[in-house]
Amino acid sequence: MSDVRHVLVLPDRDAAEEVATILTERFDLAEEPQLIRDALAGEDDAEDAQWLVVVEDPDNRHDPVRLDELADGYEGWLERE
Repeated sequence: MSDVRHVLVLPDRDAAEEVATILTERFDLAEEPQLIRDALAGEDDAEDAQWLVVVEDPDNRHDPVRLDELADGYEGWLERE
């Protein structure tokens, strides 16, 4: 087993919450996705924050292409590490 973590970057909280709900309903997740507010460097305005949806994938079962397609549908992307 390896410690795999997928990070989906979304433009706002509403999109992140919706994606997290879809992930929970459609994917067999080991645990619920985490939502993290990621303020852009030098920005104080909450409107300028991106939201991260973090999916732990200890068994490396989730297809990054499917995750990226889901994020893309909400004007986001899958962060490649």
